[in-house]
Amino acid sequence: MPLGFFGEKVGHYSEEKEEPLEINGRRLPGVYIRWLIGPKEKAPNFAMRVIRMEPGATIPRHKHPWEHEQFILEGEGVFIIGDRSYPVRPGYYVYIPPNVEHEYRNTGSRDLVFLCLVPLSTGPTGCVEEERS
Repeated sequence: MPLGFFGEKVGHYSEEKEEPLEINGRRLPGVYIRWLIGPKEKAPNFAMRVIRMEPGATIPRHKHPWEHEQFILEGEGVFIIGDRSYPVRPGYYVYIPPNVEHEYRNTGSRDLVFLCLVPLSTGPTGCVEEERS
């Protein structure tokens, strides 16, 4: 989707390419990402992505120096944040603070789909842009 005159972007998420999700160079089976807004659009503060996890898929325990804001669109799962497990389903929102270990599991019988917003600049510790290939 091309940017508008002012740099705005309006589109349908299905117009963006879905790619396999990788963490630390390792492809995660059954997990996919669509970048809706991010460095490519010259967004100054946040990236918006859609994550899709097939039934049984897991994003293993990991942490980052940046926060996550998430909103569940479809499916059911469990988000593990620190040592606590939270069942999630459509309409639930999640905040994960920086440097807190977290894990995602699709425990349902259909895809788990959620919006994931992260800051683009995380200061001297790194940048989310490095995740995007």
